Amino acid sequence: MSPDDVTAMLLGGREIALYSVGGELFAADNQCSHGNARLCEGFLLDHRIECPLHQGRFDVRNGAPTCEPAAAALLSGQD
Repeated sequence: MSPDDVTAMLLGGREIALYSVGGELFAADNQCSHGNARLCEGFLLDHRIECPLHQGRFDVRNGAPTCEPAAAALLSGQD
């Protein structure tokens, strides 16, 4: 996986997005909590992923929404 990149993988029947940011790896649902969009197709900047559908943003470290219209957190790879 390239630095500062995002990719999707299937884990236990669930699609997860893996984020490589600054030498660290983070994992969360690949499905935006606001709409039917795959976050791996979005724009990754620092620790934020932008949904390609409505431009809501999430912090990849904890799944927290950081920009409307996203309001619900993503499930982490641990949930």
